[in-house]
Amino acid sequence: MAKNSYSRKSNSALKGWLGLVAVILVICAVGFVALFGTNSIGSGSYSDIKLGLDLAGGVSITYRAVDGNPTQEEMNDAIYKLQLRADTYSTEAQVYQQGSDSICVDIPGVSNANEILEELGQPGSLEFVDPDGNVILTGVDVAEAKAGQIQDGNGYVVFLTLTENGAKVFAKETEEHLNQVISIKYNGTPVSQPKVNSVITGGNCYIEGMTDYDSASKLASVIRIGALPISLEEVKSQVVGATLGSEAISTSIKAGIIGLIVVALIMIAVYLLPGIAAVLALLLYVGLIIVLMSAFDVTLTLPGIAGILLSIGMAVDANVVIFSRIREELAAGKSTRNAIKDGFSKALSAILDGNITTLIAAAILIWRGTGPIKGFAITLAIGIVLSMFTALFVTRFILKAFYNIGLTNDKLYGKKTLDKKINFLSKKNIFFICSLLVIVAGWIGMAVNGLNNKGVLNFSLDFVGGTSTNVDFNEAYTLQDVNDKIIPKIRDIIGATESVDPQMVNGTNEVIFKTRTLTLEERTAMEELFVKDFGVDNQSITAESISATVGKEMKRDAILAVIVATICMLIYIWFRFKDIRFATSAIIAIIHDVLVVLTCYAVFRWSVGNTFIACMLTIVGYTINSTIVIFDRIRENLAIKSKEQSIADVVNTSISQTLGRSILTSLTTFVMVFILFIFGVTDIKEFCMPLMVGIVCGAYSSVCITGALWYLMRTKIGAKAEQAE
Repeated sequence: MAKNSYSRKSNSALKGWLGLVAVILVICAVGFVALFGTNSIGSGSYSDIKLGLDLAGGVSITYRAVDGNPTQEEMNDAIYKLQLRADTYSTEAQVYQQGSDSICVDIPGVSNANEILEELGQPGSLEFVDPDGNVILTGVDVAEAKAGQIQDGNGYVVFLTLTENGAKVFAKETEEHLNQVISIKYNGTPVSQPKVNSVITGGNCYIEGMTDYDSASKLASVIRIGALPISLEEVKSQVVGATLGSEAISTSIKAGIIGLIVVALIMIAVYLLPGIAAVLALLLYVGLIIVLMSAFDVTLTLPGIAGILLSIGMAVDANVVIFSRIREELAAGKSTRNAIKDGFSKALSAILDGNITTLIAAAILIWRGTGPIKGFAITLAIGIVLSMFTALFVTRFILKAFYNIGLTNDKLYGKKTLDKKINFLSKKNIFFICSLLVIVAGWIGMAVNGLNNKGVLNFSLDFVGGTSTNVDFNEAYTLQDVNDKIIPKIRDIIGATESVDPQMVNGTNEVIFKTRTLTLEERTAMEELFVKDFGVDNQSITAESISATVGKEMKRDAILAVIVATICMLIYIWFRFKDIRFATSAIIAIIHDVLVVLTCYAVFRWSVGNTFIACMLTIVGYTINSTIVIFDRIRENLAIKSKEQSIADVVNTSISQTLGRSILTSLTTFVMVFILFIFGVTDIKEFCMPLMVGIVCGAYSSVCITGALWYLMRTKIGAKAEQAE
């Protein structure tokens, strides 16, 4: 018997060592791909990740209306449709108006302007012409055009969706011209001549006859670019540099490495052996997210960095939830083997619910969002899937390997006594009053700002537009020179706290300065500055008004995406917890955190730009994940509640049991952002400040607000309300 026992232990130890070696080899392999790439998958290295305009620059193309003076409605429509077209090249592309009749298209991560122009197409007029030569439809009647295959899979087609008015006209025309050809012309040249095989009602049809997908895709592109309300011609195209400079990338990488090291040390110090397992899983996670972002051509910008930071926080959080449960099981007297098994089992629902809820929101934002919202959502979605995989499978595999090689002493797994119950609900009124005061202070701050003609919030040109000043200097300046020598003098004219976004034009001495809308006096003063202080010829200085890069339609899409995502999260939580009061409390907590951070934006006059959207979405994801963990424990404790226990006891016990997790997760995520703040350039510091406030606020609301809200609704509202004992 002893011999068989020894043999089993030897086999178990061998499996454990082989498992650890396999994990380390996989981490090394993924790390190698992340650093150097591999031809077998086409890329994979960090150096191949596409960077946005703020981090790496790209191509800027300027179009001008060909015919007459377009109306503002026509310009807005053209901008929106060009934005949809540009989004096919990068989710971070920006399209905005310049002057009264020009549109700029900025596409990040590329350097060949001619190639982009060829692929993007020359915006012109699109017409559907009947056999008699009459124009029956124009580009404005086309809502969408995309390439695809018909159901039998034997042919490539272009699927068309017409507007409501276009659908009515087309139904009538196809009935009159059945079995005849309707020609599709672009700038007067036929690009397709499909035959009408049946009367087309409802506005949905397809053009067949393409030999391959590329042909169908090209025709769809021509139709989309021709579906503009005005004809445009290219005025100029240029390669522009990063708005943040190369320093932003190097400092972010340095901050990320230091942050991961600090987080690793914290995890090991708190959880000992499980902490080491978490660090190994986190290394694999970081390598995989780099490889996948490179492989899927995800464009990385500041909002994308926010999505990565949130997903890293969630990856750490999943491990913290598991390890906290393991320690509880050990404190309850279970063996190490059973504690590991039950810890993972009991943590599963909280991890799945928290991550799936956030993943639902990310999916909605990818579907409906545009620009920075979609970029944020894509990086977040990739991170969530990877965080669940590494926490639930990789970490578990490593812990089993540790146990199998003989590391079975419960002290190695952070054994501790059971948590002491804290009466959080006794302070609920204080928590509510403090939160209300902060939120009210924000509304008062916005009102005061508005009365003083400062604007309720400090909206950047991303939201309100501004002035673009192009200056052709007599010598070449680096971005660092511009930031150190020129921008301070510009701020002396327009205001010390005003935002100035410089952009270098590659291969020239030209610099573009984007600021808030300048007065005539300020424009004149800036021109004198460049002439007198830098010897610039005043003929090489041009200034034009530019529209917001976050247009009306993009705002509409963003608001719709957030509303739909919130509703979907509410429905999921309601379904999973069988109690709408859980879902309602979670949504109120999200609104609370957003309003608190909004207070900081109003009071401290933080710039509200593209990163504002990413910050708010990060806070929403962070809050919902923290709240789900506490609600999961309340649900679990309700199921085993004794008659002697009150609802208040259950809530206080649940919050107390998860308090360590709430503090540690907030600490590790805060550390990552704080180190990025310490090392980052000015724009990154401005980006990190609201994130740090949101992290602290999210932890506070999860611990102090959500449980109390649910308790009040449970005991005061509804037919099944239960009074506290």
